[in-house]
Amino acid sequence: MSKPLKILQIVPSISLVYGGPSQMVKGLSSALASQGVEVTVLTTDSNGDVGQPPLDVPLNQPVEQDGYQVRYFRCSPFRRYKFSLDLLRWLSQHAKEFDLAHIHALFSPVSTAAATVARNKKLPYILRPLGTLDPADLRKKRRFKQIYAALLEGPNLAGAAGIHFTSKQEAKISERFGTHTPDLVIPLGVQPPQPPRVRGEKEGGMTAKGMARMKWGIPDDQPLVLFMSRIDPKKGLNLLIPALERLLGSGLNFHFVLAGASPQSPDYEKQIIEQVKASPLSSRTTITGFVTGELKAALLQDADLFVLPSYYENFGIAVAEAMVAGTPVVISDQVHIWEEVKDAEAGWVSPCEVNALTECLREALDSAGERQRRGANAQDYALKNYSWDAIALAMIQAYQRIVSLQNSRV
Repeated sequence: MSKPLKILQIVPSISLVYGGPSQMVKGLSSALASQGVEVTVLTTDSNGDVGQPPLDVPLNQPVEQDGYQVRYFRCSPFRRYKFSLDLLRWLSQHAKEFDLAHIHALFSPVSTAAATVARNKKLPYILRPLGTLDPADLRKKRRFKQIYAALLEGPNLAGAAGIHFTSKQEAKISERFGTHTPDLVIPLGVQPPQPPRVRGEKEGGMTAKGMARMKWGIPDDQPLVLFMSRIDPKKGLNLLIPALERLLGSGLNFHFVLAGASPQSPDYEKQIIEQVKASPLSSRTTITGFVTGELKAALLQDADLFVLPSYYENFGIAVAEAMVAGTPVVISDQVHIWEEVKDAEAGWVSPCEVNALTECLREALDSAGERQRRGANAQDYALKNYSWDAIALAMIQAYQRIVSLQNSRV
């Protein structure tokens, strides 16, 4: 009997404040563990970049979680860019105990240094860019990133066993800095929706369906339009807010829920909230802040339409979460699973332009029957293509190919 794969997952942080891309590592690790892979996650105690205390977790010791281990290390000597000398020391000392490292994030010092350590220790590694190779993202701090790539990430990309892209579109447009590393196109996974949970009679016998509307006092006769993501300039709120204002002005009936936060850019979050409060949308908007767990699930279940008009999005985990909940989506053609959404008739796709987005939303809000049809299509597609079990099996096959190739060279 062959011995199980021993895989490292290395990620700057798995705190909730960093959203889906970081949280995805937990889902992947659990799914891999359920297939017999021995997974260790190396990460830091980082919990936000501005003023938040670090995660309250044991440091530099194994923490058992859903069949895998997590090792947290102190984020130091500088916090804003998530670095950890202790993590790198541990990796250097223990690299030989593992078959492969799956490193999440580029242009992040701890990930960059981890790839360098892995290469020096002859540990094969895969890089997941998290959208950082998208030309739109590379335009931010362009000169700095060019230098960073030339000195650090270029050699890391060249030395990787593979680059893990989460959509064909992400792979197609990504900058490689002259390297020719093989692509691994494997999407992210989402958990299927749990059956509605019936509460006790003392709580009115309420089920999960309707819970969000009841909590925030949203009338049943107003279609619920949900934005649930990090509040960031790239998410297209400067397109969505005027589009919704136009629809409200034309007499369309709906209620907008703005769910999310921006611990890394609190000034932008404040600006958006103030803009909505000063808008005609104010009386038709609920601002929930960051939601998770039961409240997040309740919003996804009660939403009639999920909207994310991002300027660039390498996958869009929140879109997949809405789809698996049976909610049709309105997304931009810069969310890199837009072709899948279009082909599956799981929602509507718009260019990043206010007029086009307005018309997509109008079409969606005009027909409850069409929303229901596309929502059912969305759920069918997501359950088939974004299940963690299927993704874990695809990832294990990729890992085994890389490990076999490495062993044949030894």
